[in-house]
Amino acid sequence: MNITVTPIGHVRTTRADPTDNNWDAETTRIELDATCFAGDALLGLDSFSHVEVLYWFHHAEAATPTLGARHPRGNTDWPLAGIFAQRGKNRPNRIGLTICEVLRVDSTTIHVKGLDAIDGTPVIDLKPWMSGFAPRGEIREPRWAHELMSGYWKS
Repeated sequence: MNITVTPIGHVRTTRADPTDNNWDAETTRIELDATCFAGDALLGLDSFSHVEVLYWFHHAEAATPTLGARHPRGNTDWPLAGIFAQRGKNRPNRIGLTICEVLRVDSTTIHVKGLDAIDGTPVIDLKPWMSGFAPRGEIREPRWAHELMSGYWKS
């Protein structure tokens, strides 16, 4: 089965390099495709504090996807983890997901903070973050995941 996904818009930011840290320093625009979406497509999204952004890792296209386990970020101090137990960009389907702070909405453009996507990244979908979809029950994660994220949002 083939699945066809058409971008709804693109990321506009000054960051062109997909480095791993300090993403909260970025203020990013997501510009919807104005040929497809009217000015009211984002109506009401500014009443939410956060939005889930699904996007395509377009710079990972040339890379061979990881299909098994690897050390996250190549750090052998961390255990091997399967591709579906980490958030690396060389995924089988190259889909990224980040929950971002909504700063403002201007017609077919949404301004967000903390989107870990580079300039020109195709955006697949936007969904308002609702507390009713937050994880239920106790949250757990391995120590290496906490270490990996220590500088991801802030330098």
